[in-house]
Amino acid sequence: MRVIITGAASGIGRAVAELLVAESSAHQMLLTDRDGEGLAVVAAAVGASAGTCVADLSSPDCGDVIVAAALAHMGGVDAVVSNAGIIASAPLVEQTTELFDRIYAINTRATWLLAKAAHPHLAASRGAFVATASMSATQPTPGLGFYSSSKAALLMLVRQLSLEWGPDGIRCNTVSPGPTYTPMTQAGYADADRRAAREAMIPLRKLGMAEDVANTIRFLLSPQAGHITGIDILVDGGMSNNLMPATGGGTGQAASK
Repeated sequence: MRVIITGAASGIGRAVAELLVAESSAHQMLLTDRDGEGLAVVAAAVGASAGTCVADLSSPDCGDVIVAAALAHMGGVDAVVSNAGIIASAPLVEQTTELFDRIYAINTRATWLLAKAAHPHLAASRGAFVATASMSATQPTPGLGFYSSSKAALLMLVRQLSLEWGPDGIRCNTVSPGPTYTPMTQAGYADADRRAAREAMIPLRKLGMAEDVANTIRFLLSPQAGHITGIDILVDGGMSNNLMPATGGGTGQAASK
Protein backbone atom coordinates (compact mmCIF):
# COMPACT_ATOMS: atom_id res chain seq x y z
CA MET A 1 0.00 0.00 0.00
CA ARG A 2 1.27 3.47 -0.94
CA VAL A 3 0.23 5.94 1.76
CA ILE A 4 0.51 9.69 2.34
CA ILE A 5 0.53 10.64 6.04
CA THR A 6 0.39 14.27 7.16
CA GLY A 7 1.40 15.38 10.63
CA ALA A 8 3.81 12.44 10.62
CA ALA A 9 6.59 13.90 12.76
CA SER A 10 4.92 12.95 16.03
CA GLY A 11 1.79 11.72 17.74
CA ILE A 12 -0.91 9.97 15.76
CA GLY A 13 0.79 10.43 12.38
CA ARG A 14 4.00 8.84 13.63
CA ALA A 15 2.02 6.01 15.23
CA VAL A 16 0.30 5.27 11.91
CA ALA A 17 3.66 5.12 10.10
CA GLU A 18 5.17 2.82 12.71
CA LEU A 19 2.12 0.57 12.69
CA LEU A 20 2.21 0.21 8.91
CA VAL A 21 5.91 -0.61 8.74
CA ALA A 22 5.52 -3.14 11.55
CA GLU A 23 2.67 -4.75 9.64
CA SER A 24 4.51 -5.09 6.32
CA SER A 25 7.77 -3.94 4.82
CA ALA A 26 5.92 -3.78 1.49
CA HIS A 27 4.07 -0.63 2.53
CA GLN A 28 5.46 2.59 1.08
CA MET A 29 4.89 5.96 2.73
CA LEU A 30 5.28 9.64 2.02
CA LEU A 31 5.57 11.31 5.42
CA THR A 32 4.89 15.03 5.61
CA ASP A 33 5.05 17.64 8.35
CA ARG A 34 6.26 21.20 8.89
CA ASP A 35 8.79 19.87 11.44
CA GLY A 36 11.65 18.73 9.24
CA GLU A 37 13.84 17.51 12.09
CA GLY A 38 11.08 15.44 13.66
CA LEU A 39 10.15 14.09 10.24
CA ALA A 40 13.72 12.92 9.65
CA VAL A 41 13.70 11.06 12.97
CA VAL A 42 10.49 9.23 12.10
CA ALA A 43 11.67 8.43 8.57
CA ALA A 44 14.89 6.94 9.95
CA ALA A 45 12.88 4.80 12.36
CA VAL A 46 10.49 3.64 9.64
CA GLY A 47 13.23 2.83 7.13
CA ALA A 48 13.75 2.96 3.41
CA SER A 49 10.04 2.63 2.60
CA ALA A 50 9.45 6.18 3.84
CA GLY A 51 10.01 9.32 1.83
CA THR A 52 9.59 12.77 3.37
CA CYS A 53 8.14 16.10 2.35
CA VAL A 54 8.42 19.18 4.55
CA ALA A 55 5.26 21.14 3.83
CA ASP A 56 3.24 24.04 5.19
CA LEU A 57 -0.38 22.91 5.25
CA SER A 58 -1.58 26.49 5.55
CA SER A 59 -0.33 27.08 1.99
CA PRO A 60 -2.86 26.97 -0.87
CA ASP A 61 -0.54 24.73 -2.90
CA CYS A 62 0.09 22.17 -0.14
CA GLY A 63 -2.00 19.46 -1.78
CA ASP A 64 -0.23 19.69 -5.12
CA VAL A 65 3.20 19.79 -3.46
CA ILE A 66 2.54 16.74 -1.28
CA VAL A 67 0.95 14.62 -3.99
CA ALA A 68 3.76 15.44 -6.43
CA ALA A 69 6.27 14.29 -3.82
CA ALA A 70 4.25 11.11 -3.25
CA LEU A 71 4.18 10.29 -6.95
CA ALA A 72 7.92 10.88 -7.22
CA HIS A 73 8.57 8.56 -4.28
CA MET A 74 5.93 5.85 -4.78
CA GLY A 75 4.58 6.18 -8.31
CA GLY A 76 0.98 6.30 -7.13
CA VAL A 77 -1.30 6.69 -4.11
CA ASP A 78 -3.47 4.01 -2.51
CA ALA A 79 -4.37 5.83 0.69
CA VAL A 80 -4.18 9.23 2.35
CA VAL A 81 -4.16 9.92 6.09
CA SER A 82 -4.93 13.64 6.55
CA ASN A 83 -3.90 13.90 10.16
CA ALA A 84 -2.13 17.24 10.69
CA GLY A 85 -3.87 19.82 12.83
CA ILE A 86 -3.29 22.71 15.20
CA ILE A 87 -5.02 23.92 18.34
CA ALA A 88 -5.26 27.26 20.14
CA SER A 89 -7.13 28.04 23.33
CA ALA A 90 -8.96 31.28 24.14
CA PRO A 91 -12.57 32.47 24.35
CA LEU A 92 -14.06 33.36 20.97
CA VAL A 93 -14.39 37.01 21.96
CA GLU A 94 -10.60 37.20 22.34
CA GLN A 95 -9.67 35.41 19.11
CA THR A 96 -8.48 37.08 15.91
CA THR A 97 -9.33 36.74 12.24
CA GLU A 98 -5.72 35.78 11.55
CA LEU A 99 -5.94 32.82 13.91
CA PHE A 100 -9.34 31.83 12.52
CA ASP A 101 -7.92 31.72 9.01
CA ARG A 102 -4.85 29.72 10.08
CA ILE A 103 -6.77 27.11 12.07
CA TYR A 104 -9.31 26.56 9.31
CA ALA A 105 -6.58 26.50 6.67
CA ILE A 106 -4.72 23.69 8.41
CA ASN A 107 -7.53 21.77 10.09
CA THR A 108 -10.08 21.91 7.26
CA ARG A 109 -8.91 23.44 3.99
CA ALA A 110 -5.71 21.40 3.77
CA THR A 111 -7.73 18.18 3.85
CA TRP A 112 -9.77 19.35 0.85
CA LEU A 113 -6.67 20.48 -1.03
CA LEU A 114 -4.91 17.19 -0.37
CA ALA A 115 -7.98 15.17 -1.30
CA LYS A 116 -8.48 17.14 -4.49
CA ALA A 117 -4.87 16.67 -5.59
CA ALA A 118 -4.93 12.97 -4.72
CA HIS A 119 -8.34 12.25 -6.29
CA PRO A 120 -7.25 10.92 -9.73
CA HIS A 121 -4.65 8.67 -8.12
CA LEU A 122 -7.03 7.36 -5.46
CA ALA A 123 -9.63 6.74 -8.19
CA ALA A 124 -7.06 4.74 -10.17
CA SER A 125 -6.24 2.59 -7.14
CA ARG A 126 -9.80 2.59 -5.70
CA GLY A 127 -8.18 3.78 -2.53
CA ALA A 128 -9.06 5.16 0.88
CA PHE A 129 -8.96 8.60 2.48
CA VAL A 130 -9.02 9.02 6.27
CA ALA A 131 -8.94 12.33 8.16
CA THR A 132 -8.37 12.89 11.86
CA ALA A 133 -11.21 14.93 13.37
CA SER A 134 -12.01 15.15 17.10
CA MET A 135 -14.81 14.51 19.55
CA SER A 136 -14.74 18.32 19.86
CA ALA A 137 -16.31 18.37 16.40
CA THR A 138 -19.61 17.36 17.99
CA GLN A 139 -19.08 18.59 21.56
CA PRO A 140 -18.53 22.34 22.14
CA THR A 141 -15.28 22.62 24.06
CA PRO A 142 -14.50 25.59 26.35
CA GLY A 143 -11.74 27.74 24.91
CA LEU A 144 -11.52 25.76 21.67
CA GLY A 145 -14.18 27.43 19.56
CA PHE A 146 -12.09 27.68 16.40
CA TYR A 147 -10.67 24.17 16.82
CA SER A 148 -14.07 22.58 17.49
CA SER A 149 -15.82 24.33 14.63
CA SER A 150 -12.97 23.60 12.19
CA LYS A 151 -13.22 19.91 13.06
CA ALA A 152 -17.01 20.00 12.69
CA ALA A 153 -16.51 21.41 9.20
CA LEU A 154 -13.99 18.65 8.54
CA LEU A 155 -16.54 15.96 9.42
CA MET A 156 -19.02 17.28 6.87
CA LEU A 157 -16.31 17.84 4.26
CA VAL A 158 -15.30 14.17 4.44
CA ARG A 159 -18.91 13.01 4.39
CA GLN A 160 -19.37 15.10 1.25
CA LEU A 161 -16.26 13.53 -0.27
CA SER A 162 -17.62 10.08 0.48
CA LEU A 163 -20.86 10.90 -1.33
CA GLU A 164 -19.22 12.42 -4.39
CA TRP A 165 -16.33 9.98 -4.68
CA GLY A 166 -18.11 6.74 -3.86
CA PRO A 167 -18.80 6.11 -7.57
CA ASP A 168 -15.04 6.42 -8.16
CA GLY A 169 -14.42 3.60 -5.68
CA ILE A 170 -12.83 5.89 -3.10
CA ARG A 171 -13.76 5.39 0.56
CA CYS A 172 -13.63 8.51 2.78
CA ASN A 173 -13.94 8.36 6.56
CA THR A 174 -12.87 10.13 9.75
CA VAL A 175 -11.70 9.17 13.21
CA SER A 176 -12.48 11.36 16.21
CA PRO A 177 -10.10 10.98 19.15
CA GLY A 178 -11.20 11.94 22.62
CA PRO A 179 -8.62 12.98 25.22
CA THR A 180 -5.42 11.52 23.79
CA TYR A 181 -1.86 11.76 25.07
CA THR A 182 0.35 13.12 22.29
CA PRO A 183 3.14 15.70 22.09
CA MET A 184 0.49 18.32 21.23
CA THR A 185 -1.49 17.60 24.42
CA GLN A 186 1.10 16.35 26.91
CA ALA A 187 1.64 19.76 28.52
CA GLY A 188 -2.02 19.80 29.50
CA TYR A 189 -1.62 16.48 31.29
CA ALA A 190 1.65 17.26 33.07
CA ASP A 191 -0.25 17.97 36.28
CA ALA A 192 -1.09 14.58 37.84
CA ASP A 193 -4.26 15.82 39.52
CA ARG A 194 -5.59 17.33 36.31
CA ARG A 195 -4.85 14.14 34.40
CA ALA A 196 -6.56 12.03 37.07
CA ALA A 197 -9.63 14.27 36.97
CA ARG A 198 -9.84 13.93 33.20
CA GLU A 199 -9.41 10.15 33.33
CA ALA A 200 -12.17 9.94 35.94
CA MET A 201 -14.57 11.34 33.33
CA ILE A 202 -13.71 8.59 30.83
CA PRO A 203 -15.59 5.31 31.29
CA LEU A 204 -12.44 3.30 30.54
CA ARG A 205 -10.62 5.45 33.12
CA LYS A 206 -7.59 6.18 30.96
CA LEU A 207 -6.41 8.64 28.35
CA GLY A 208 -6.24 7.43 24.80
CA MET A 209 -2.82 6.93 23.25
CA ALA A 210 -1.71 7.71 19.72
CA GLU A 211 -1.60 3.97 19.00
CA ASP A 212 -5.32 3.62 19.80
CA VAL A 213 -6.20 6.10 17.07
CA ALA A 214 -3.60 4.69 14.67
CA ASN A 215 -5.12 1.23 14.93
CA THR A 216 -8.53 2.64 13.99
CA ILE A 217 -7.07 4.49 11.03
CA ARG A 218 -5.34 1.32 9.90
CA PHE A 219 -8.66 -0.53 10.00
CA LEU A 220 -10.33 2.13 7.84
CA LEU A 221 -7.51 1.86 5.30
CA SER A 222 -7.73 -1.92 5.16
CA PRO A 223 -9.79 -4.29 3.00
CA GLN A 224 -11.70 -5.23 6.16
CA ALA A 225 -13.34 -1.79 5.91
CA GLY A 226 -13.98 -2.21 2.20
CA HIS A 227 -17.71 -1.42 2.45
CA ILE A 228 -17.41 1.43 4.95
CA THR A 229 -17.49 5.04 3.81
CA GLY A 230 -18.84 8.35 5.08
CA ILE A 231 -18.60 7.47 8.77
CA ASP A 232 -16.82 8.86 11.81
CA ILE A 233 -15.41 6.51 14.44
CA LEU A 234 -15.08 7.88 17.96
CA VAL A 235 -11.92 6.75 19.76
CA ASP A 236 -12.71 8.35 23.10
CA GLY A 237 -12.85 5.59 25.72
CA GLY A 238 -16.60 6.15 25.95
CA MET A 239 -16.29 9.76 27.10
CA SER A 240 -18.98 10.98 24.68
CA ASN A 241 -21.49 8.84 26.61
CA ASN A 242 -20.75 10.57 29.90
CA LEU A 243 -22.86 13.75 29.64
CA MET A 244 -25.69 12.61 31.90
CA PRO A 245 -23.46 11.04 34.58
CA ALA A 246 -21.31 14.20 34.57
CA THR A 247 -24.37 16.35 35.27
CA GLY A 248 -25.75 14.01 37.91
CA GLY A 249 -28.51 12.67 35.69
CA GLY A 250 -30.07 9.31 36.54
CA THR A 251 -30.12 7.43 39.82
CA GLY A 252 -27.06 5.27 39.34
CA GLN A 253 -26.69 1.71 38.20
CA ALA A 254 -29.56 -0.68 38.66
CA ALA A 255 -29.04 -3.29 41.33
CA SER A 256 -27.86 -6.61 39.99
CA LYS A 257 -30.30 -9.47 40.14
